[in-house]
Amino acid sequence: MQDKIILRRLDDMHCHFRLDPLLTEVLPVTAQYAGRGIAMPNTRPRAILTRNDVLWYHDEIKRVLDRTPNRFSFEPLMTIEVRDITTPRIIINAWQAGAVAGKAYPLGVTTNSNEGLRDFFSPKISETFKAMQDIGKPLLIHGELDLERTLVTKREDVFLPTLLKLAEKFPNLKIVLEHISTKKAVETVKQLGKNVAATITAHHLCLTLNDVIGYGIQPHNGCMPMPKDFDDRDALIEAATSGNPKFFLGSDTAPHSREKKECSRGACGVYSAPVLPQILAEIFEKAGHLDRLEDFTSRFGANFYDLPLNKDDITLIRKEWTVPEQIGSVVPFLAGAKLQWQLVS
Repeated sequence: MQDKIILRRLDDMHCHFRLDPLLTEVLPVTAQYAGRGIAMPNTRPRAILTRNDVLWYHDEIKRVLDRTPNRFSFEPLMTIEVRDITTPRIIINAWQAGAVAGKAYPLGVTTNSNEGLRDFFSPKISETFKAMQDIGKPLLIHGELDLERTLVTKREDVFLPTLLKLAEKFPNLKIVLEHISTKKAVETVKQLGKNVAATITAHHLCLTLNDVIGYGIQPHNGCMPMPKDFDDRDALIEAATSGNPKFFLGSDTAPHSREKKECSRGACGVYSAPVLPQILAEIFEKAGHLDRLEDFTSRFGANFYDLPLNKDDITLIRKEWTVPEQIGSVVPFLAGAKLQWQLVS
């Protein structure tokens, strides 16, 4: 039995670092084991919409990193929100400021999407997508639609025709369907070209809807997209462990303070950063594919974004430990559970 895993430092291609004070709490956790992380732009009170926002948020992140003890080698990868008002010039200016991608949140589907994209095919936004295609920068999509008489568990599937239409209209646009949660999404991404990929989270590899509402409401497992059925989870595990480069890690680690989760209208988001490499090791080991873990966590995402591979390593050892019930102001994913792999400091 293998007792040690040495991995290239991770690329987490979907992180919510928030703003201070949460930024100071959560950013160093990801930086322990990741060489890079894509910083999602749906921050509040200041959203990341323009070149100036990109520069400001990058400085905020670097400021926290610079004052972190035992500073790790970590590079934030910046993004902007793509809204109905986003123009090609805004896109180009953001790239020149260091943004690596644009993120589209359909209206009303998740945290801070109250000003999300209303129309993926308007003439104005089509020009913006064309500009992204021309300069080779990816469009990241929260792939759900909040339509009338559509259950929350069906939102991802009803978005897939939009994805297919986008891929047909912009055949060279790099597209990442974020945090996929259904078997149908896996199959759709597989059938599209190499320019279309998907991120998969650790929590969607672990959870079904039962773990959110099946045994009493468990707010710290609640996220968007919501975990689905057992067949969906099985399809995600198969995709993540398959060695298919179209599927790579995007944890969607999404911290909210305990009081914002445990209330009458709890925020959606799973804070998986404190257990991310450890739980992925368990999942891949159980699937019999530990040899494919580094591809999923540290190679396929970098290749899709045309980035060099991280040079440094992290080490996991087989040693049982218990996930803390709370870390700072946030309850981590799998709080109180015993895990079998431990990250070596």
